[in-house]
Amino acid sequence: MSTNTQSAQLPNKHDVRSFDSEFVLDLLKEMLRIREFELRAEEQTLAGNVVGGVHLAIGHEAVAVGVMKALKSEDYVTGPHRGHHIVIAKGSDMKNIMAELMGKATGLSGGRGGSMHMADVETGLLGVNGIVGASIVVATGAAFSAKYLGQDRVAAAFFGDGGANKGQFHESLNMASILDLPAIYVCENNEFAVETAVSYSTGVDHIAERGSSYRIPGIIVDGLDVLDVYLAAKEARLRAVQESRPTLIEAKTYRFKGHSIGDKENYRTKEEVQERMKSDPIFKLKHQLEDAGWLNEEQWNEMKLDVENEVAAAVDFALRSPLPDAATALRHVYSKEVF
Repeated sequence: MSTNTQSAQLPNKHDVRSFDSEFVLDLLKEMLRIREFELRAEEQTLAGNVVGGVHLAIGHEAVAVGVMKALKSEDYVTGPHRGHHIVIAKGSDMKNIMAELMGKATGLSGGRGGSMHMADVETGLLGVNGIVGASIVVATGAAFSAKYLGQDRVAAAFFGDGGANKGQFHESLNMASILDLPAIYVCENNEFAVETAVSYSTGVDHIAERGSSYRIPGIIVDGLDVLDVYLAAKEARLRAVQESRPTLIEAKTYRFKGHSIGDKENYRTKEEVQERMKSDPIFKLKHQLEDAGWLNEEQWNEMKLDVENEVAAAVDFALRSPLPDAATALRHVYSKEVF
């Protein structure tokens, strides 16, 4: 997949000229940082430098960036096994993220978690993890903590359409509703839970419809449109801090890669993927910026070069970092603090 050749064909829902130009350019660069990281992560995995399962979020960039731009730095965030984009958008250092993928001592989790298990308390990232639906429960607890302690912060949980069919989804939304918790539930509906199509596995047309069962607003957004995601998340955060009420956001997106690296993707055709890639969120926004006169080819190339250099430095840092000392294997098993 190249970042040079895609084009966006869907109509734009929002006029970028109603936003600050620097803000929108920052959205574009953030998505580009995630895309470049994911492409290099795939390369390093295929080269044998990354071990364990790696689930790329190429196609999901607008969801993580749009939500994170609406949150405050002190807000809590949790995510699922497909979480690189969430960790990057929340503000963790890309060098430490790449080192974690390679199991190095300098990794975000000290090389103990790999691609699926990363946490960064300094940025409010309470963790991405490999248990489907677990992010929903952790964020609900964090939202309860924020309310109990009287803090002006919210908790956002990212999860997939598969996670929305787990029991903890319903238990958490019910609890968030009856306790009036400042929680934001973000379902990244990419249409497949591993190989199972959402149309086969889910008994409603839209996962957002489930919010009404718990008196929670259910909002559907175009997950390939970062501005659409941002506006919905901004409204959800306002509801959380002013009314202490949760929101369920369903971001309709699509993963342009397989469930994990090595997935043969027998459950969909190459033609389908190519057709959906015409709605690439990065190029969709790039074209909007060009039409507005806020971005030209020279500025685009400079942005790409900055991003490529940053990610190349992260890869170099990770490759040169040491493996964890075996003598430290039993550290961090128990926490002395409860958040």
